[in-house]
Amino acid sequence: MLIKKPADVASSEITPKRAYLSRRTFMAGAAAAGASLLAGRKLLEMGSPAQVVEAGAKLSTVKGPFGTDEKLTPYKDVTTYNNFYEFSTDKDGPAALAKDFRTRPWQVKVEGLVQKPRTFDIDDILKLAPLEERVYRHRCVEGWSMVIPWVGYPLSSLLKQVDPLGKAKYVEFTTILDPKQMPGQRARILDWPYIEGLRLDEAMHPLAILCVGLYGEALPNQDGAPVRIVVPWKYGFKSAKSLVKIRLVEQQPINTWNQAAPSEYGFYSNVNPQVDHPRWSQKMERRIDGSGFFASIKKIPTRPFNGYGDQVAQLYAGMDLRKYF
Repeated sequence: MLIKKPADVASSEITPKRAYLSRRTFMAGAAAAGASLLAGRKLLEMGSPAQVVEAGAKLSTVKGPFGTDEKLTPYKDVTTYNNFYEFSTDKDGPAALAKDFRTRPWQVKVEGLVQKPRTFDIDDILKLAPLEERVYRHRCVEGWSMVIPWVGYPLSSLLKQVDPLGKAKYVEFTTILDPKQMPGQRARILDWPYIEGLRLDEAMHPLAILCVGLYGEALPNQDGAPVRIVVPWKYGFKSAKSLVKIRLVEQQPINTWNQAAPSEYGFYSNVNPQVDHPRWSQKMERRIDGSGFFASIKKIPTRPFNGYGDQVAQLYAGMDLRKYF
């Protein structure tokens, strides 16, 4: 089978076919929502990170481990070029359509195979551990990548609060279901709500973070406010946004993209240049770094595990990563 390179792939192929064909059902709404997010962005100075929940509010952070010194992707690109199908399948759609998304009040329920099930208010989440700024590479399955200074702390800090049982092998993440606020959920692009999952040892790895901000500010709505996960050695769709439920389970969760297209989106979805997507190669990527128009950005080689192999490769010792892609 001939594998197309990213430069040769049409936009209708980069997005899964049924998502591409469904776009027209809500594109009119995207135009009506307005073109500007940043003009109305409100910067709030709060005394404690535990009180900060609005998009754009300043966060108090410490420098976290595992960072990279690569050139950062500009804030504008990080906040206007997004995959967030709950709002739109177009990259620039979420920034406009998420402008008035309400992130307060907000709770995240943690349940399943745990000794101490608990519902965390967003204030509880923000004060659970010191907020760290971690500069991580972010690689999308579509072939583009960014370098983003995320703000958060290890996901394990939250999971330890509920004391996982010995039978717990996986962690399932569920995003909010709210079609009134999320126009993309009114179209049957995917089976909503969005569900993702990790093996428990992946979720407990110190690289996996519970994320509440970027660039020193609370998460913009279009980037997954008010709380998401970031798993930097996996393709971006594994990092579920706008979380409302975390469930520890014994069996592997059926994550949304794997259910929609199992031959294209595996459960593990580790960044692997040797495993091509059925419609394009994964050997190269386009790094969005503010140096020019996306189509002209120089390609760079994709690194196994997105460059985090020294930290995470041992999690998959003995596994056939072509089979468990």
